[in-house]
Amino acid sequence: MGENVIEIEDSSFDTEILQSDKPALVDFWAPWCGPCKAISPVINDLAGEFGDRVKFTKCNVDDNPVTPGKYGIKAIPTLIFFKDGQVVEQITGMVAKSKLEEALNKLL
Repeated sequence: MGENVIEIEDSSFDTEILQSDKPALVDFWAPWCGPCKAISPVINDLAGEFGDRVKFTKCNVDDNPVTPGKYGIKAIPTLIFFKDGQVVEQITGMVAKSKLEEALNKLL
């Protein structure tokens, strides 16, 4: 995990994401997921570029089943973009960095 990406849990989700004073990206992932590992460096790069304006987080779906269930996560990686506590966009699977940049720019 990059230095600009924080691990969140079911217990901290509301505080870290829904009550966040800035837009947030949640990467729902699991350690055994190949595409999750592949997209992780891209997320870390984006956290370096956008980290001052967007909160970057990861939520391990194996350790935290409540939050993925609440948001209907059926496949990982799933990235959900939040603004003012609301879901703005959701992207599932391995996608190009440019697609993620586009989604982040829409958040701001």
